[in-house]
Amino acid sequence: MNPNHIFSSFGLCSLLWSATAFGQSAAPPAATPAAHASPQYSAQGTPAGSAPGGPVSYASVTQLNGLLGQLEATSKTTQADLAKLRIDRWKTDASSKKQALGNVDSIQRNLQNALPEMLAQLRNAPEDLPATFKLYRNLDALYDVVGSVVESTGAFGSKDDFQSLSNDLSSFEGTRKQLAERLENLTASKEQEIVRLRTDLKTAQAAIPAAPPKKIVVDDNEPAKKPVVKKKLVAKKPASAAPGTTAPAQPPSAPPKPQ
Repeated sequence: MNPNHIFSSFGLCSLLWSATAFGQSAAPPAATPAAHASPQYSAQGTPAGSAPGGPVSYASVTQLNGLLGQLEATSKTTQADLAKLRIDRWKTDASSKKQALGNVDSIQRNLQNALPEMLAQLRNAPEDLPATFKLYRNLDALYDVVGSVVESTGAFGSKDDFQSLSNDLSSFEGTRKQLAERLENLTASKEQEIVRLRTDLKTAQAAIPAAPPKKIVVDDNEPAKKPVVKKKLVAKKPASAAPGTTAPAQPPSAPPKPQ
């Protein structure tokens, strides 16, 4: 087998391992049980019990349910087709067989662990952009690694295995394209919503009446008031007698009259 093909397959396998680890670390632990049960949606398209984030249109939820259902069906079919492979019987060297087995193991772990958690996150928040992009990125990694296994199966495996895995790969590709279109539409919708909210904010700010400025009236004809001068109180000294004179004696008081 061509050594370049071996190194390319190893790089694709590493990419898928990274995507699997990213999905497992970013997803909350509580989201795992939800991957096996489809939540009920209200008439407005809002998932029951989901976090408040504004109403979601029924058309958007219907589109998402179709994508996720198709992806789940492809995942089950791919896992079954991979389990049928007899890589140990391929007419190739041991290194190529080991690489193919590693790719198959990575795909299986991604489809069984990382992918269901991402689907659960989108069911809880149908129009969440980070969750949508994370799923799209994982599909990119899956498509590359599954494509590598399909190529190796076509070279060393049976025609039936090659045809089955080729169909799985085409299904992944179709879902990936639809998810890319949804991601683009959601981004444009969120951008329009931001522009509308900014316009509404400016309109609300313009409608608030401004307080009139206080007027200060100055009368030039009014005479200026003189400042009040406070007088200091000076204590008066008692008058002193002239030198050489004596103060007149006080006459004796009259005795009281008998009753």
